[in-house]
Amino acid sequence: MSNPVFFTAPGTLESQVPGSVFVLEGAEARHAVTVKRLAVGESVDIADGAGKRLTGTVTAVAPGELTVECGGMADEPQPGIRLVLVQALAKGDRDELAAETATELGIDAVIPWQAERSIVRWKAERAAKAHAKWQSVVTAAAKQARRAWIPEVRAAVDSTGLQAAVAAADLAVILHEDAVRPLRHVLESWLETSAPDARAREVLLIVGPEGGISPREVTRLCDAGAVTALLGHHVLRSSTAGPAATVLASDILGRW
Repeated sequence: MSNPVFFTAPGTLESQVPGSVFVLEGAEARHAVTVKRLAVGESVDIADGAGKRLTGTVTAVAPGELTVECGGMADEPQPGIRLVLVQALAKGDRDELAAETATELGIDAVIPWQAERSIVRWKAERAAKAHAKWQSVVTAAAKQARRAWIPEVRAAVDSTGLQAAVAAADLAVILHEDAVRPLRHVLESWLETSAPDARAREVLLIVGPEGGISPREVTRLCDAGAVTALLGHHVLRSSTAGPAATVLASDILGRW
C-alpha cells in the first residue's frame, strides 16, 4: 500500500537527501498527527506539490509538528502532454465535484469558466473565495490520490477569455452532444498529425454548464481553433463529463 502523502511548500525539499531530517509544520502536520495519528516508525511521503517527493520514516511527533527522516527523494516530471479541464460554473457544487474527480484521475490544471448559460456567477469578493475553495478542493483530491503535483486552478475566464486560452492551446476540444466525431478519433488524429515537440503540449477539455454551451459560444470557440467531439452515446452531467474525458484522453495520449 502506498504511503500517506502530506504537502509542504514548493522549494522546501530542495536540500533533502537520504539520511537528512525534515520537519513538517502547520496545518498539514496537525492533520498528520491528530487526524491520521501517524506514529514513530511509520512510513510517509512529503510532496511539495511541484513534483518533488520525499519518502521517509516518522522519527518524532508533537502537536503541530511531524519529524521525518528522509529515506529517498524522487522528482516526478510533468507529462509531455498536459490535460487542462475547462469547467463551466454549475449549480449544486457539480463544478467542484468535476474538478475534484478529474484531479484524482490526473488532470494537470483547471480553468473555471463563466459560460453564457452558467447559472452560478462569480463576482467581486465571491470570485476570490470561490477560486480559493476550488484550489482547496483540488489540493485535497491530489492528497487523496497521493500525487506529487497539485493541479493549478487558473483564473476564471469568461467566453472571451476562453477564446484566448483556446488560441494558445495545442488542442482544444469542446465536449458536445451534437458533435459528429468521437473524442477518441479527435485525439488519435491529433496525435498522428502533430509533430513531436520537446516542450510540454497542452490539451483543453471544455465542458459546458447544465444548459449546455450556447451555439454562439461554440462558433466563437471554433473560430479560435477549438474542435467539437462526442464523448459518448449518453448525455453526461457537467460533473461527470470532464472526469470521463480525462480518463479517455489519458489512455489515448499515453499518459496511463
